[in-house]
Amino acid sequence: MTSLALTGIGALVTCDASIGLGPLGIVERGALVCEDGRVVYAGPEATAPLGVDECVDVAGRCVMPGFVDSHTHLIFAGDRAAEFVARMAGGAYEPGGILATVAATRAARPIGLEYSARKLMRLAVASGTTTVEIKTGYGLDREHEASHVALARRLTPEATFLGAHVVPPEFAGDRSGYVQLVCDAMIPAAAGVARWCDVFCEAGAFDVEESRAVLEAGRRHGLGLRVHANQLGPSGGVALACELGAASADHCTHLTASDVDDLASSGTVATLLPVSDFCTRQPYPDGRTLVDAGAVVALASNCNPGSSYSISMPLVMALAVRECGLTVDEAVLAATRGGAAALRRDDIGIFAPGARADALLLDAPHPQHLVYRLATPLVSRVLKDGTWTGPSAREPT
Repeated sequence: MTSLALTGIGALVTCDASIGLGPLGIVERGALVCEDGRVVYAGPEATAPLGVDECVDVAGRCVMPGFVDSHTHLIFAGDRAAEFVARMAGGAYEPGGILATVAATRAARPIGLEYSARKLMRLAVASGTTTVEIKTGYGLDREHEASHVALARRLTPEATFLGAHVVPPEFAGDRSGYVQLVCDAMIPAAAGVARWCDVFCEAGAFDVEESRAVLEAGRRHGLGLRVHANQLGPSGGVALACELGAASADHCTHLTASDVDDLASSGTVATLLPVSDFCTRQPYPDGRTLVDAGAVVALASNCNPGSSYSISMPLVMALAVRECGLTVDEAVLAATRGGAAALRRDDIGIFAPGARADALLLDAPHPQHLVYRLATPLVSRVLKDGTWTGPSAREPT
């Protein structure tokens, strides 16, 4: 076992109000001690157990938990820049554009897909993300989806099967046949590899009853449930997610009062993806109403080539504060503990004894600078499971 202590922390952001001040549980002049990749102490430096293998003075930097990005689509080939440019000129977003990425991804070599996904993972770490969920959804047949879910699982334990992204062209005249293929063949093949099953419940993708069939098949095979819900309109996806006890309903751009009540009264997390709303010129979700109603809110990047080609959680947070009505503290919590809740995890997104030692060192005195100093790279170093990682794995100097 190895142990590490970070001392000289200007503001230790624990994301646990029971440990420190305010909703972020901030401890001034704090220390973080980890052993064998787990947090054993987070609190005032004066009472920290410092008999460790390595002790690093971070010289007044802010230290906070790593971001938890609970919604990404990193396994793809090609780009859709022309589609983005057309939308910025006033064109509408259509989910059918996904099929262009499907064609490019099916034609790509597996080694190229893995190289691209790992490159995006490195960019995520550089911007402070220490846990990433990765979906399939650009294969849409048995062979490609099985290959992609295996790749996702090599990259993260939070691998999600999204065979029900859209109906592929070869099934354009047989929607029910494709839903049956997903339920009877593709989901059983993903079980034991993926942790989650997702569905795009939306006009142009899958309706509520088709989505229900996919999710119930996923649950029968031991997969947790996630739902792309209410992105382009009030699709019924949020209500379905809450009814079935899904871990998260993602997008939540168009919500009815009933949807808000369902999210507030259920264990389903409302995951907001504001970079997608920026890139598709959709309205932004009303995060303020969700928080005030008592819903648990997460923020995620939705990194994908069609509607959100960014892996930057600080950008996500800035948009959530500016456009979704969250305070800076709420955005920090949604990008850490909220993302963890969306993945049904209590060992990440927080500094508490037993949590994973995933930490960010910021070249700033407070996490509010992540939003205040927009597009400024403030993540100085990253710890993952108690080990320095990222572009430079050396301890800070």
